[in-house]
Formats: sequence, C-alpha cells, structure tokens
Amino acid sequence: MPALAQLTILAPGLLGGSVARAARVHGVAARIVLWARRPESRLTLRAQPWCDAVADSPNAAVQGADLVVIAAPVDQIVPLCRQIAPDLPSGTLVTDVGSVKGEISRLGHAALAPRAHFVGAHPMAGSEKTGWEHSTAGLFQQRTCFVTPLADTPPAATAAVVAFWHALGSEVVTVAPDQHDEIVAHISHLPQVIASSLCGFLAKKNPAWRNYAGGGLRDTTRIAASDPQIWRAILEQNRDEVLRALSGFEDELHGLRTALANRDYLEVAARIERGKAYRDHFRPAP
Repeated sequence: MPALAQLTILAPGLLGGSVARAARVHGVAARIVLWARRPESRLTLRAQPWCDAVADSPNAAVQGADLVVIAAPVDQIVPLCRQIAPDLPSGTLVTDVGSVKGEISRLGHAALAPRAHFVGAHPMAGSEKTGWEHSTAGLFQQRTCFVTPLADTPPAATAAVVAFWHALGSEVVTVAPDQHDEIVAHISHLPQVIASSLCGFLAKKNPAWRNYAGGGLRDTTRIAASDPQIWRAILEQNRDEVLRALSGFEDELHGLRTALANRDYLEVAARIERGKAYRDHFRPAP
C-alpha cells in the first residue's frame, strides 16, 4: 500500500504499540503519532524511536491523520470515536483492534459518518500480557486479522483498511460484524471463560496442588492470567454470543460426563478422539 502521510494510534497497549512498531519497520507511514491516557505513559513514549510525536489529547493526535487506529479497551472505543469526530480531517479512515465488533462497528460508523469512515478490525494476536512495553513489530505476522465493514461501508474504505493490516503482516479475513462476534465467541471468548473458570474451581482446592502442576495445566490455563477488567468489558459486549457458545459447550461436557458415569468407555474414547482430530488440524503456529 502507498505510505500514509500520518498514522495516529490512540491508547497504545500491547496491540497499539505493536501496530506502531510494525508500521515503522514496514514503512507504512511517514509519520506516527500516539496518544496515551496517562501522562507518565506519554512521557515515556516520547523517547521511543518508533513514534514521531506524542499528543496530549486524542483530538490533537488525530489532526492531520490519514488513518487512526483506536487500540483502547472495547468499552472505550465508541466514546473515543465520538470525542475525535469533530477534529478528524474529511475522509479519514478509523479502525480499531477490539475483540467485539457488532455494536462497535455500528456505533463507530454513526459517530463518524459522513465526515470519516469507521471500519472495524480485530487482529487475532496478543497474549495474556498487557502494555506497550510488551509490544513487538512481528506480532501480526501470519496472524488472522478480521476486518468487519458494514453493508453500506464504501468499498474503497474497506480496501484501504484491508491493505493496512496486510502491510503489517496479517492474513486478513473480511466478515460482517455480527458474524465475527459469533466466531470469536467460540474460538476466543469461550476458551478464556473456560480457562478462568478452571482456575477459579481449582482455587477452592488445596493451594499446594498448584505446585504439582505440569505442562498440561499451565498450557490450558495460560490465558487465565489475562486482565480481568478487559475481559469483563468483552464479555459484557458479546454476552449473547458467549452465552450461546457456553450452552453448546455445556452440552458437550454433559455428554462426556454421562458417558463416563455410564461406564461407556467407547463413547468416552470417541469424544476424546474427536477433540484430538480437531486439534491436529490446526494450522501451524506462526
């Protein structure tokens, strides 16, 4: 894609910081401007070689921007859209990195139209760690990034956001916002709930047991170390889809429990085999 004159990133944490680093490495933007909520973060960010300026307000940060990436938690994305709307240059593209897309896409579009265009995005990258200090330029390499235009989003705006995430190394998938929310409720939000619930259950047992844990428990529960407040906001915004995913999983777990209770070990083995077959067909990790 042609280099942007100015890329602005609002509230850079792990993902937003990685966007800035990747944009610098890949020459995506001539100028990278950041804004962080906390004054001490803004002070530290000014010393980083992968940004050119740090603004003291979101409104100042977006002035002159071709593309704005909102990297705030999901409950802050729409309020930031509303705040920056009056200061966006005409035709500016705004995208995000939020894990929920339905409400954000619709309200983001309403906040900016017709002056600017909101095209939601969700890179399937990151970890249980937070903060721009953990960001890396290679975070998006060969990682899926959902781009979620609305039915009436201008095709050129969608194409530009797709090209941006491609330029950072992502493999882009374009889906409707509500379809995105159904998908990630199953492949992202449900695993988080299961990992957190498993640790919550084990926390009621003898505390010494955790010292005996092998790789299985550590691998299964890694994401339980994620920020609870970030996940509260995600689960609140994707509540209905997560409830449907939980209902389906409960049925699966009940089937295994019933087979075990009935000593139907052929059925137990068949269920474990189906799980293995699904896991074996994951594409290799980047």
